Amino acid sequence: MPEKSRREPVPETPSGEGESALRAPDPVLHLRGPILLGPEQELAEAWVVDGRIRHRRPDLPGGREIHRIDGVVVPGLADLHCHLGIGDGGGGTTLETARQQALTDRDTGVLLIRDAGSIIDTSPLQHQQDLPRLIRCGRHLARTRRYLRGYADEREPAELPAAIAREARRGDGWVKLVGDWIDRDVGDLTPCWGAEDFAAAAEAAHDAGARITVHTFDEATLPLALDAGFDCLEHATGLTDQTIARAAAAGVPVVTTLVNVDEFERYARQGERKFPDYAAHMRRLRAGRFTRTRDAHDAGVQLLVGTDAGGVLGHGILHDELDELARAGLEPTAILDAAAWAPRRFLGAPGLEDGAPADLLVVPRDPRTDHRVLRERSHVVLGGRIVA
Repeated sequence: MPEKSRREPVPETPSGEGESALRAPDPVLHLRGPILLGPEQELAEAWVVDGRIRHRRPDLPGGREIHRIDGVVVPGLADLHCHLGIGDGGGGTTLETARQQALTDRDTGVLLIRDAGSIIDTSPLQHQQDLPRLIRCGRHLARTRRYLRGYADEREPAELPAAIAREARRGDGWVKLVGDWIDRDVGDLTPCWGAEDFAAAAEAAHDAGARITVHTFDEATLPLALDAGFDCLEHATGLTDQTIARAAAAGVPVVTTLVNVDEFERYARQGERKFPDYAAHMRRLRAGRFTRTRDAHDAGVQLLVGTDAGGVLGHGILHDELDELARAGLEPTAILDAAAWAPRRFLGAPGLEDGAPADLLVVPRDPRTDHRVLRERSHVVLGGRIVA
């Protein structure tokens, strides 16, 4: 089911200039590509007119300014696991700080964000034309005392379906459940919910017209989420040969957060004294992160890029995540697909098709041969306007 559109890409009204209709139109951008429509699809050139991309030269009134841009054009990058509105070190922050977080992401080329849970209401950011397109998940839903303190709406199993339905109404077609966390009585990661709870959560989300994703580190959580019909897997550090095959067969994507998974050593050290089994488990998951990621890709699981920025990690780190995918053995085209084309397909967001909102990057060389060129952006264009 496609996501709700965040907003029409009308140009932003600059402060002090009055209504946008009273000011001169933005320059037409003549993009002299190639324009990368997909892994094997490209155009030689395209135009950006009134906020939208056009594959053929449009008829323009005399005197309209045309700005020529040379370089390889790709869709704006996407971060499918991002937390706007969570401050450094945790806890809710102000809307202005959340805006600055979004600007930091935008200036690295991230023009589409699926927020994976926020403590504050970030919906006002969806109406700010200079910010990335935002698809919200509402607030995390977690088991009582089984997650980071203050982050989530904590519930018991009987309360879960109603809470899922409420967050589905508050978000933009997505709900997120914290599927596992350390169980201090056991001394290790364990699922937070039983099989019937996962099934009830998925049913409540789908009945509300939303999709549901799950935070999961532990191996035992993945079969429960797949059995229940969850639509997406976050982190998925506990993938096994069996659950990789199941996710591939069901078409359930995995949002990678490899930069965050690298932090598991720090978590292990913090918990080692009281919870040695947990520490050893987290170290095993970290050690296998690249092999699991590569095996999932090779088996046909769609990988989608996420940073888990907000809280522990700062914003603006998407390119670090792409570097991690390269370390896992993914080829540049697969990395670009996970960061640009595939997230837009999955979320029902437009890419660079004719008439789509002009959200794009211009880079000097083809990123299908080296993903690192995405760091060398000459232009970031959002809603048809050059913003960085």
